[in-house]
Amino acid sequence: MESNFYVHPSAFVDGGAEIGEGTKIWHFCHIFGGAQIGKYCKIGQNVVIHGSVIVGNNVKIQNNVSVYDGVTLEDDVFCGPSCVFTNISNPRSAVSRNDPKFYLPTIVSRGATIGANATILCGVTIGRYAFIGAGAVVTKDVPDHALVYGNPARQKGWLCECGQGIKVIKAKMRCTACGTVYKKSKGKMFKAS
Repeated sequence: MESNFYVHPSAFVDGGAEIGEGTKIWHFCHIFGGAQIGKYCKIGQNVVIHGSVIVGNNVKIQNNVSVYDGVTLEDDVFCGPSCVFTNISNPRSAVSRNDPKFYLPTIVSRGATIGANATILCGVTIGRYAFIGAGAVVTKDVPDHALVYGNPARQKGWLCECGQGIKVIKAKMRCTACGTVYKKSKGKMFKAS
């Protein structure tokens, strides 16, 4: 039976994993049974995806990323090289917490970008089209379209769906590149209708 996705010969995909059409899984990856990976994803080398992870369509996971149980990556998410996810808030080697009841869910919403070497603590939600800068340590929820960086990560601005800055131009919140108009209300940014 021919598959409609690509798995490099050095990668392991356990039985029970679901892989969508057009997805490419590269060198030395391990996809656990139960993992759900959508269509047209690119999984870079040395990536580990645990069994309860859900990966949407068109997700790019760069090299050396481990996506642990409890993490959901929605459509069009970008995970930069060596970014880190956690799933237990109080790990101890001598105390077994290898049970889903201990995993705090982490959601990376549609279109969000996580920069290289960023650390995402468990139990947070990263909003739609948010941008996490390289090396940031995310300890709390990130709003839609927010640009955050630093340790701990703090909001430094707003970004459009296209990845460029949103600024006040001609008395309106606009993308500096594509001109899309946004509205800000109660600390949230959204497209103007």
